[in-house]
Amino acid sequence: MRMRLARPRFAEKGRTAGLVALLLLAPALLAATAPATAEIVAKDVTGRTIRLEAPAHRILIDDGRYFLNLALLADDPVSLVVAWPHDSNRLGEEIYARFRQRFPAIETLKHTASSSRTLSVEQVLAADPDLAVFSLMSKPSAREIELIEAAGIPVAIADNVADPLANVDRTLLMLGTLTGNEARAEAAVAFRQQRYRVIAERLASHPDAGRPKVFLEAHASTSTDCCNSPGTGSIGAMIDFAGGHNIGADVIDRAFGKISLEYVIEAKPEIYIATGGAYMEKRSGVLVGPYYDPERTAETLAKVLARTGFSELPAVKAGNVHALSHQLFSSPLDVLTIELLAKWIHPDLFSDIDVAKTRDEMNARLLSVPLEGVYWSE
Repeated sequence: MRMRLARPRFAEKGRTAGLVALLLLAPALLAATAPATAEIVAKDVTGRTIRLEAPAHRILIDDGRYFLNLALLADDPVSLVVAWPHDSNRLGEEIYARFRQRFPAIETLKHTASSSRTLSVEQVLAADPDLAVFSLMSKPSAREIELIEAAGIPVAIADNVADPLANVDRTLLMLGTLTGNEARAEAAVAFRQQRYRVIAERLASHPDAGRPKVFLEAHASTSTDCCNSPGTGSIGAMIDFAGGHNIGADVIDRAFGKISLEYVIEAKPEIYIATGGAYMEKRSGVLVGPYYDPERTAETLAKVLARTGFSELPAVKAGNVHALSHQLFSSPLDVLTIELLAKWIHPDLFSDIDVAKTRDEMNARLLSVPLEGVYWSE
């Protein structure tokens, strides 16, 4: 609150000196009478320090999947956002429908770019956010960040994709601090860490379990060339954490890339995982998620596996084939993915893990927009 100083009545003699004295004294008076406000300080995933004068409630996000982070932090995550790319395909059409049903305002929020290639500083400024959150893999240039911050808009870099094992929790804690929801962020991270710890400790106590070879085909489809695969980082790192050997990481030095069918056949993967979802309807891909029954998922998975050469894979011969919604990773929902990976890679070691129960607990205790339905093949 600004203090309005009454205009002093000075005699003409000494008036100038009095005014100077008052001006010198005014800052001290204002400091003494203004209410104290604590600065909010957090570090983003790159180590940059973000400072806010008050909790953020007009956030610009460049990836719709950050709504899932916010759904772990607030009863109304949409109310915290002023602009997003409206990339419902990345968030997942089923998940977006849940958000829209509960929070119709999500449809009317301002549009912003979804990657650094189409970023417009003017568009960011026009949205008038009190915090701009950009993804690590598509963050603006240093000059663009400088221009945005020069306009008085703090910038934070988040990450659910490039290094999920390290950065999903960092992103949750950062957003929790910057929105004034630290306790909920800490509860969400504790929930996730407990599940990860079970897997890590059990694998450590069974060093003889080995590392079966895993081929995860992202966006598996009969209409595109084989094969999209994770490399280092992203879900590839999660495969490694869950006790598998991601064959893509041997030849791809980034989060995702392409490998040839010949390479896949030569690698002899023991577990095959196809990712897909509703977004693959027009791409002849694997259909998995709440919109599809198990029979439909199995049918589309079988078509993908009927491609030339796939019958030679040990995973296919043994029936170790699975379908996973692409929306179940690259977000805090990946805690379910890590449990699924552990069960699929080491079924005997993790037979007691109930992924549906973990989902139900997360819904009951943490998520303000519950995850309903099954996003994987049983």
